[in-house]
Amino acid sequence: MLAPDGRAWQPWRMGEVKVPVKLTNAIDLGMLRRGLIQPAEVRSVSVTAVVDTGAVRSCIPVDLMQQLGLRTVRRINAQMANGEVESVEMTEGVDMEILGRLVTEAFLVLGGEVLIGQTALEATDLLVD
Repeated sequence: MLAPDGRAWQPWRMGEVKVPVKLTNAIDLGMLRRGLIQPAEVRSVSVTAVVDTGAVRSCIPVDLMQQLGLRTVRRINAQMANGEVESVEMTEGVDMEILGRLVTEAFLVLGGEVLIGQTALEATDLLVD
């Protein structure tokens, strides 16, 4: 798959695809559009994320959740890759820009790196080749 500038996604290890993404607090963006905060107050980070075609939902580590100023809205039971079910927190909305495409979704607070799941890939019409 090619990025808008013609660069290919880089496979770092067999079966692993990483891609740069920009994550922005969606509530901050809404407040900015309404004139309630200034552009400098919008919390955003750029990171390299793992595209996980085996994950339904996208995941974010707790330190990035805190850096973006996100709150959790509820807990859900999520089935892990090993089949175990774990109760995990779900965040408020996050705008995620992947290869020039935008999706807004809630993240599961889990793990040590950002994972892009199937729902984000489907919403942006991206797939792993």
